[in-house]
Formats: sequence, structure tokens, C-alpha cells
Amino acid sequence: MTQTETIHEMLKAGPVTPMDALRECGCFRLAARINDLRNRGFVINTDSVTQNGKTFASYRLIGRGTG
Repeated sequence: MTQTETIHEMLKAGPVTPMDALRECGCFRLAARINDLRNRGFVINTDSVTQNGKTFASYRLIGRGTG
């Protein structure tokens, strides 16, 4: 399974952060894999999360685009 496919499966289960992607599939470039999924027609929201003074993205799968 590719990193993009693994990230897609993770998104089906819930939000994914860069640390989740690194831990689960060794993905250092989560934003690039999210872009790949968006290019395939998936709608993915990006939320900004701040914890311990650090801000990072958290991605949520919304569904498939209609167009």
C-alpha cells in the first residue's frame, strides 16, 4: 500500500496529524499526500491545532467532490 493509500485509510477513521502520519507510515510530507488525495477528488478540511505552544495541521476527510 502506498503512503497516499495509507493516509486515505487513516482519514476514514478520523483526523490525521503529521505526527500520526510519521508514526503510522513514515510519511514526512503529509501535506503533499493530502494534495494527492485532493487531486483525486477527495474533499479534506484542514484545521489548525495548537498544543504546547506549537501549531500544526490536522486533516479531516469530508467526502468525495461532486465535480
